Amino acid sequence: MSSGEFLKNQFLVAMPGLEDDQFNHTVSLLCEHNDQGAVGLVINRPTELALTAMLDQMGVDHEKMGEDRPIYWGGPVQPERGFVVHREPGGWESSLQVQDDLYITTSRDILGAIGSGEGPEHYIVTLGYAGWGAGQLEDEILHNSWLNTPVDSSILFTLPARDRWQAATRLLGVDVTQLTASAGHA
Repeated sequence: MSSGEFLKNQFLVAMPGLEDDQFNHTVSLLCEHNDQGAVGLVINRPTELALTAMLDQMGVDHEKMGEDRPIYWGGPVQPERGFVVHREPGGWESSLQVQDDLYITTSRDILGAIGSGEGPEHYIVTLGYAGWGAGQLEDEILHNSWLNTPVDSSILFTLPARDRWQAATRLLGVDVTQLTASAGHA
């Protein structure tokens, strides 16, 4: 792929026929994609762990946090590593700007700000990430495992997790019930 064809800042949507239990019916935010590989965060698999419980374990005060939120399973790689996907910039220690209004922060300072009610308004927290080696994601796309579409922030931050997969497929203008697991190549 040339640099203009990389899929950074895209949703990676699992095809209905993807039989890998870890990724069946998932939507991942592709944070990085280049000739070395790809990194994504699954954004529609909430865990049973609540953010307040995680903050308690970390010793981070959360009295002013407001509504508790679930922690999402971001993928199988480094499941102890946390990522905060958010809209608003904030000068956090370790942030990556994915697009104009979308950031990923991995530093603890953003969790302290969220706990004190001073963090970003729109955010989700994931543990772990999904990773693909050089050429692996491209091969999986060719084998009809994934669809990709531009990121829609409303899917990330306003829709319930259970609705994100179907909403992401609708961005492509397709009815997921009409998709097949077999690939066709012209």
